[in-house]
Amino acid sequence: MQTTLLGNSHIQVSKICLGTMTFGEQNSESEAHAQLDYALERGINFIDTAEMYPVMPRAETQGKTEQYIGTWLKKNSAKRDHIILATKVAGPSRGMHWIRGGENDLNAANIRAAVDSSLQRLQTDYIDLYQLHWPSRNAPIFGQKQFDPTLERPHTPIAETISVLSDLIKEGKIRSYGVSNESAWGVGEFVRQAEKLNAPRLVSIQNACNLVNRAFEQGLDESCYRENVSLLAYSPLAFGQLTGKYVDDAKAHGRLTIFPPTWSPRYTRASVLEASRQYAQLARANGLTPSQLALAWCYSRWYIGSTIIGATTLTQLKENIDAFDVTLSPEIIAGIESIHATLNNPGQ
Repeated sequence: MQTTLLGNSHIQVSKICLGTMTFGEQNSESEAHAQLDYALERGINFIDTAEMYPVMPRAETQGKTEQYIGTWLKKNSAKRDHIILATKVAGPSRGMHWIRGGENDLNAANIRAAVDSSLQRLQTDYIDLYQLHWPSRNAPIFGQKQFDPTLERPHTPIAETISVLSDLIKEGKIRSYGVSNESAWGVGEFVRQAEKLNAPRLVSIQNACNLVNRAFEQGLDESCYRENVSLLAYSPLAFGQLTGKYVDDAKAHGRLTIFPPTWSPRYTRASVLEASRQYAQLARANGLTPSQLALAWCYSRWYIGSTIIGATTLTQLKENIDAFDVTLSPEIIAGIESIHATLNNPGQ
């Protein structure tokens, strides 16, 4: 498995990262451990999770994903130094009252509480990459396509957030930090404030990036290239839409049918369904599965540091990893660009 450096850090990660948000909801503890074992066997050293996982977020299950990873890490303690472990602190959310009473802003008190809780669940002394799951401030994320100033709200200054993260690095609780669901302005401001504070800089950004959501190419690609910030691409299969299974059967078993429609409405838009149908048709016409097409496209993008893949079965996980060896011909790339030109980022 190829590896790459996380931003300007010395942390070397595999080009594929194992996503774990199904652990504790769609996957049992034994299934989670089997996935982790298999990923490690295939050369994946990078594991991504979050304090709010699994999804759907519920009070009854919150933290289970980290707990399952923790019991696996305990069994594999001799390998801990070879594993790059990433997790996230939840940003402000009135909906998730079960996380610190819903007062989970990105200030010192909340970040410290979140780090300590994650370390306990993960049964480890340190986190390699600690990420801010979404901004404290008002920002256009999770399907909101445009910035709306009427949604402005009080928020924790980025400088305050960086200060506590810097302290946690000095204390050895985390090795580096990154952002998630962030904008080009946000990346630039994190860099500027870190320089003002003479503090460590962010090393990564975890944003959605897939065939139906290439918004990263609209300015964030240049920002991250020039500031040496690695993109960790999540949802490369657009919540399963790009596997083609919903094209074949609208009631196919998966997140889009077992979770409420309000969970991720951007991936159920009619334009996303049409784009998924066309990408599936392109893949099959060229002897590929829709998943292979979607993942091989992500794996080949110059601006993606590591692609986060998730699965509910080992068969799916194997196919997703195997797609790393698929090379897309210039003709297939041209076909992708043709579809993208007429159905531009419907999943943004």
